[in-house]
Amino acid sequence: MPLKVVFMGTPDFAVPTLAEIVGGGHEVVAVYTRAPAPAGRGMALRPSPVQALAEKFGLPVLTPTTLRTEEAAETFRAHGADVAVVVAYGMILPPAILDAPALGCLNLHASLLPRWRGAAPIQRAVMAGDEETGVAVMKMEPGLDTGPVGMLERVGITPDMTAGELHDRLMPLGADLMARALGALERGNLQFRTQNPDGIAYAHKITNEEARLDLSQPAKDLYDRIRGLSPFPGAYLMADLGRGPERVKVLRARRAEGSGEPGTLLDAAGTVACGEGCLRLVTVQPAGKGAMPFEDFSRGRQLAPGARLA
Repeated sequence: MPLKVVFMGTPDFAVPTLAEIVGGGHEVVAVYTRAPAPAGRGMALRPSPVQALAEKFGLPVLTPTTLRTEEAAETFRAHGADVAVVVAYGMILPPAILDAPALGCLNLHASLLPRWRGAAPIQRAVMAGDEETGVAVMKMEPGLDTGPVGMLERVGITPDMTAGELHDRLMPLGADLMARALGALERGNLQFRTQNPDGIAYAHKITNEEARLDLSQPAKDLYDRIRGLSPFPGAYLMADLGRGPERVKVLRARRAEGSGEPGTLLDAAGTVACGEGCLRLVTVQPAGKGAMPFEDFSRGRQLAPGARLA
């Protein structure tokens, strides 16, 4: 029999999973997502990507501001769901919600648990220079991503892959994994295993300060940070390039040969000296502008070898 599913998700990453569940013939009895938020130049309220898809499917959408009231718990229980599927929802599920579905709450998490529990697993995996990551289907508990894992799918992280590219690779992979997990759950043979306490790492939210590039650090570390923060929020330099202090995001870079005083531009191609080794800046984004090749940015600022970029 098809499962009765409550789906809980908000961003683009969750959209393919909702589509897979609907396409798989399960009955989605409700979709929970974050409330519409101001966006664009006019700051008009814009529904989340999940809400937009749910409305196309004609599914009931709920956007509560909290799940911690008895009223919210009663509403959730009234759906009579067999299972809840949670994908980047953005709200903590209290015990009353976790206990409501007969078969529990399944979370699609973008890491190889227990590595990278928490809010920013894709970015942290790239920033750490990991060579692989993946997606996991976990049965949720009150702890932060501590529940037992039912299925895992691994994927390699290539040396030049950005967090944005990895995100786009994991979206369909995660949707397929959750669809398979629900199929196994429907048949009664989805088995869970407790997470290994060894190798736990936490993917804390990205702070503005750690997005700032310190060119006195080794080029390898800076390169991984740039990849891990591209395209959002974007690693950045703070420099005075003739117009006063300005923030310049670095969206794409390469490792390069050369040496010099850290922060010094070594050539017209965008090679900049770091504390150890060099980087070649490929794509940058000045404040208030679109992304552009470094060569275009350099011509606009009339930068020459020897200029200080930090």
